[in-house]
Amino acid sequence: MIRKRPASTEQPTAPVQLSGVGGAIVAGGDVTGSVAQHVEAQQAFVLSPDAHGPIPADAGGRGVSNIPALAAGGFVGRAFELAALNEAFTGAGEVLVQAVHGLGGVGKSALAAQWAAGRHETVRWWITADTAPAVDSGVAALARALQPGLAGLPAEVQTERAIRWLANHPERWLLVLDNVEVPAHIRPLLDRIRGGRVLVTTRLASGWHHHATVVRLGVLNPEDAIELFTHILDQHGTRDHTGAHEVCAELGHLALAVEQAAAYCAETGASPLTYLERLNSAPAAIAADLAEGGDSARTCARIWRLTLDRINTTTPLAGDLLRLLAWYAPDRIPRDLLAPLAISIEVDAAIGKLAAYNMITDNHDGTLTIHRVVQTLARTPDPDDPHRHPDDIGHARDLAAALLATAYPGNADDPANWPRYQTLLPHTDALASHHPASDDTPATARALDRAAAYRQGQGALSLAVPGFQRALAAHERLLGPDHLSTLTSRNNLAGAYESAGDLGQAIPLHQQTLAERERVLGHDHPDTLISRNNLAYAYQQAGDLDRATPLFEETLAVRERALGRDHPDTLTSLNNLAGVYQLSGDLRRAIPLLEETIANCERVQGHDHPDTLISRNNLACAYQEAGDMDQAIPLHQQTLAERERVLGPDHRDTLVSRSNLAFAYQDAGDMDEAIPLHQQTLAERERVLGPDHPDTLISRNNLAFAYQEAGDLDQAIPLHQQTLADAERVLSQDHPLVLLVRSNLEQACDERGTLS
Repeated sequence: MIRKRPASTEQPTAPVQLSGVGGAIVAGGDVTGSVAQHVEAQQAFVLSPDAHGPIPADAGGRGVSNIPALAAGGFVGRAFELAALNEAFTGAGEVLVQAVHGLGGVGKSALAAQWAAGRHETVRWWITADTAPAVDSGVAALARALQPGLAGLPAEVQTERAIRWLANHPERWLLVLDNVEVPAHIRPLLDRIRGGRVLVTTRLASGWHHHATVVRLGVLNPEDAIELFTHILDQHGTRDHTGAHEVCAELGHLALAVEQAAAYCAETGASPLTYLERLNSAPAAIAADLAEGGDSARTCARIWRLTLDRINTTTPLAGDLLRLLAWYAPDRIPRDLLAPLAISIEVDAAIGKLAAYNMITDNHDGTLTIHRVVQTLARTPDPDDPHRHPDDIGHARDLAAALLATAYPGNADDPANWPRYQTLLPHTDALASHHPASDDTPATARALDRAAAYRQGQGALSLAVPGFQRALAAHERLLGPDHLSTLTSRNNLAGAYESAGDLGQAIPLHQQTLAERERVLGHDHPDTLISRNNLAYAYQQAGDLDRATPLFEETLAVRERALGRDHPDTLTSLNNLAGVYQLSGDLRRAIPLLEETIANCERVQGHDHPDTLISRNNLACAYQEAGDMDQAIPLHQQTLAERERVLGPDHRDTLVSRSNLAFAYQDAGDMDEAIPLHQQTLAERERVLGPDHPDTLISRNNLAFAYQEAGDLDQAIPLHQQTLADAERVLSQDHPLVLLVRSNLEQACDERGTLS
């Protein structure tokens, strides 16, 4: 039988670490996917005990809810619609989906919140569902609410845990999917939770899940509109209601408009009749150019003009703030994003003023919410509206990008930073979707790059690559092809292509980056050396060792001369060169070089430094490759124990060591030790990284191959088939892992045919 190595990222040929993750902290912390610089000390990654299994069945037993609270008296009428919802959700069995549709601002979300607040389910969860990533983010937040210890896991794993819990406990929960724009965004979720209750709010009347019952929500009836208006009007004391009926009629009894008009009167002291005069004196063409929203948007545009005219007289920052918030996702905007705008007392005053006029909602948990109709209005230029001048809107867009760019933490691979990345991702996606790429700024590119770097680390390459592509295009257009940020961005995109297995695009881009860095920065510049190393590694991944080896040798020679033999970058190059010698079968040079690297790392960086552990792991694999199992297995055991202690049991490098030890047992013919370790590694990668992460697919392939080597084709072939289907779905058809799994499956089937 021809031996198939389960995956290149698990082999002793990876130049820095066998997981193929690749350290990424170079050039001011902007370079991701750089295999050269695994220098930054890694933090221990230890999950809390309750993260080591599925969400318990009794999670949320005392009640878990994030249903928005409505202000006292802020909801009126809708008795018929509430009764219809109660009636629709009396059944059981298959998932029950009720879709409430209507104009923007008609009160769909308020109806959903009012109805959901009175439900009996112990878990009632509100998800903003205007995009597919927003749905995933909301489901992940549910997982953290049910089991707080999951916060240290990748978002994909959190989402998967929550979906499994929902599917297994349909009688215990209610989901509200708010503002669904495209039914296909929620279908994957609905298809997996075959039970429970789901309420959808949307502007769409058709195209829904086959189980959905659709209810149209119109404007308020006149009596309810007047009740809502007068309740808000009297919040600071009883007022004269004369004219309230006429105001509500002029606003078409649209709930959002009634709320904002009443808030204006309450805050300014204007009577309803005075407000009506001001409303009718506003330009008739206001908002006539709005593409979406129709009458509701035009009505709100008139209110917008009057309200901001008033607010700007005392709090001019409020208008700037409203235009800024229009570029983010509408829900859970981090309040601390706004801190750089002005001193805190001024920002607080602006938020308070906008909230008082019902233009935004302060959730009092560090986040803000703004209605989508208001956002659309604030992003739509109108030269005749002093609050929507095109220059002001463009400035707000660019400022929104700058605030996001500075809010991202530096290291996307550090689990401690993941919650912040997860918070900022929806707002980066919203910003990018609200304007064409031609309006991107360097700050937009920075925010896109950081979001893409996080997604690359999470294995979400289909989202990471477009983000890196758009960031590079912005840098090239704005800064020129030779700017340092452009060169960094090009390197990052090449690394993403490489992670996706697309070496056909990765290698030329690495070649271009190296040539430009040599020309712009010089042959010996640290960034040039990084590009030379990255190109060498890409050649190595492609199996072109004749081009990889000289580049690794050259990089080492320059680093020894420029930085010294003991510099961490030089030690990395020593390790990388040993790796390519090992791949080429030249163990006589590889093993002494790795032994030298370990000795130098222990002396310079310490016995427990992550880079020392990487080199020790690689030496164990080299011994294994040489057939010296008496040295290989104890060194793998030592490395695994030290990584568990230093990095934590759930760190990706620790999981790589466990996989490598399993292979060592496998090479030694000890399948009784090897197979349980492969099973353990697969289970832990599914738990820590998620079922579709490339490392998890590698482990699934590795276990199938172990079964195959043990002669257990009844387990090997179905697992190979599952792995191939998953890999083809997640990765490209010509990804190296897909090709390897397909080859292993064909080989296993051939063996079965021979045996039969």
